[in-house]
Amino acid sequence: MSDLVQTDDLFFNRAGMDRSKVETICEDALHGADDGELYLEYSQSEAVVFDDGRLKSASFDTSQGFGLRAVSGEVTGLSHASDLSEDAIRRAADTVKTVHAGHGGTYAAPPAGTNVKLYGDENPLNLVAFEDKVKMLADIDAYARGKDERVVQVSASLVGSWQAVQVVRPDGVRAADIRPLVRMNVTVVSAEGERMESGNYGTGGRVPYEEFMQPEVWRAAVDEALRQSLLNLGSVSAPAGEMDVVLGPGWPGILLHEAIGHGLEGDFNRKKTSAFSGLLGERVAAPGVTVIDDATLPDRRGSLTIDDEGTPGQRTVLIEDGILKGYMQDRMNARLMGVSPTGNGRRQSYAHQPIPRMTNTYMLDGEREPDEILGSVKNGLYAVNFGGGQVDITSGKFVFTCTEAYLIEDGKVTAPVKGATLIGNGPDVLTRVSMIGNDMELDPGIGTCGKDGQGAPVGVGQPTMRIDGLTVGGTAA
Repeated sequence: MSDLVQTDDLFFNRAGMDRSKVETICEDALHGADDGELYLEYSQSEAVVFDDGRLKSASFDTSQGFGLRAVSGEVTGLSHASDLSEDAIRRAADTVKTVHAGHGGTYAAPPAGTNVKLYGDENPLNLVAFEDKVKMLADIDAYARGKDERVVQVSASLVGSWQAVQVVRPDGVRAADIRPLVRMNVTVVSAEGERMESGNYGTGGRVPYEEFMQPEVWRAAVDEALRQSLLNLGSVSAPAGEMDVVLGPGWPGILLHEAIGHGLEGDFNRKKTSAFSGLLGERVAAPGVTVIDDATLPDRRGSLTIDDEGTPGQRTVLIEDGILKGYMQDRMNARLMGVSPTGNGRRQSYAHQPIPRMTNTYMLDGEREPDEILGSVKNGLYAVNFGGGQVDITSGKFVFTCTEAYLIEDGKVTAPVKGATLIGNGPDVLTRVSMIGNDMELDPGIGTCGKDGQGAPVGVGQPTMRIDGLTVGGTAA
């Protein structure tokens, strides 16, 4: 069954709305606007949390609603409601008409569909019994405690959602998508003497729960969380100063996402508030650095069959061999900049307007072996995992906290360190990349990006990479 047929049943048949009447309301509301759409959404979500040997919480939520948007020049009007009815949409239409009153714009051409489906449409929340989810989380708790006597606390959770959306345009073009999303997370706290340390591992994607409920999968997640926890028990204080840093593959791509990716989103560059503004065609990174935003990877957390404006997900080359090639665009910023949309118009829900957002953003492979890269550093830091960070889009300055890092001494990875932070400037860091590994990995499926008060699932990735002369903040006396 196609996504359009399924979503028609949700939004018109079950809601009791006449599709032709809704399309007429939409056409009347947006006549004279430059762009806009009616965005319909129905979603279910749940979270099951097992903590400290017991079921801590279980929640289930259903929501639905619409957002009617009109765009006139740089001005956007959005009216939304949780009431899926013709009367509510008609009232919203009266509101958004004021945005383009007297404007007389030419409505933008619709996106071209691809009929490519990147993930399944089954609802993961309905495929596994609640009791089985709780049992798996209890098994995780027991397994972790049985692995090492130093384990003092275990937290495990399953979070899932199923979202159906349809984009209705006044020119008669419609697009729909059904998006499953699940995530499993395990945190282990270990203690030795008076010292307590934690380790964490999560995994997820646009797939059913079953993929993560297999014993070999959740045990591997526990093993990794426990490994990090025990490793941190033996960590030493991180040194501070300028040093060569090697970033590990996979999740460390979050630094690339935050420090560089946001600066390549269309709205910041149209407004010239990004450190990358006006640099198309110029060298912004060291040779060999190629950065991609790719929504077309099957089953990945950041992937999108269509974005929230109906544009098909795309693979967009942002930086190629160090040269800036393009930005990530939604429809409005693309139109104002005279370029094509890239399928990056995303919104948190029907109550939010779409803005340019990343999907799966990663750096392509280089040619160096990871051991060769590590062996090239006399004294430095090997950063494998990251926690939170802060970035200033205008200047590109960032601060990131390492949750797993090691000293590199005479080309060898030695003691684990605690309290290391990486401090730098995104555009400057790109020019300091001196070696790129051949081991590109994507993250395990845990990323959530925040922008303008909206959250969106994303993916990151990169190979092992050496950055010369990066500032490290540490805790060593």
